[in-house]
Amino acid sequence: MFTGIITDIGELISLDKQGDWQLRIKTHWNTKDIDIGASIACSGICLTVLDRKGDYFDVSASMETVSITTLQTWQLGKKINLERALRVGDELGGHIVSGHVDGIITLSEIKPDNDSYRLKFLIDDKFKGLIASKGSVCIDGISLTVNSVTDSTFDVNIISHTWNETTIGNYVVGDVANLEIDMLARYVARLLETKK
Repeated sequence: MFTGIITDIGELISLDKQGDWQLRIKTHWNTKDIDIGASIACSGICLTVLDRKGDYFDVSASMETVSITTLQTWQLGKKINLERALRVGDELGGHIVSGHVDGIITLSEIKPDNDSYRLKFLIDDKFKGLIASKGSVCIDGISLTVNSVTDSTFDVNIISHTWNETTIGNYVVGDVANLEIDMLARYVARLLETKK
């Protein structure tokens, strides 16, 4: 489990696409403190640490993970939002995030809004009813509050701290991002589906 509070921006320094994809991610963290088998949210994707040395750690991703996330577009040098898994007693600064990406969304608009930025994303029909105004979403691993929702879009405000301390400040219109729906909304939708 995670909270969507980014604590480092990593960099993809090696990528092997044979079989399950093998990724090597450079980090500013002390990798001696990362356990083999630990979960790390990499731009919102929960991946398991296979090895770590020096200033990097290695993870792998199944083809299922690749197929439903932006990982399919990653190239060497890609900047990655990183968050380590929660430990008992950690502060819950964002919202409960599983690291299980629901799908990919596309950025359609960026507008300055006083000291922050308003970003609008296009959403697929499958997400209708799962995103609510003032509810939570996780975009590329970042916990965010939804401003408003239409049938085909939703928008969020990005404060200057988040803009500067995550990869979101580098987004341009047309970029894709990983979306994780709020866990509560996901289970409510499933419950309503089974009652039909």
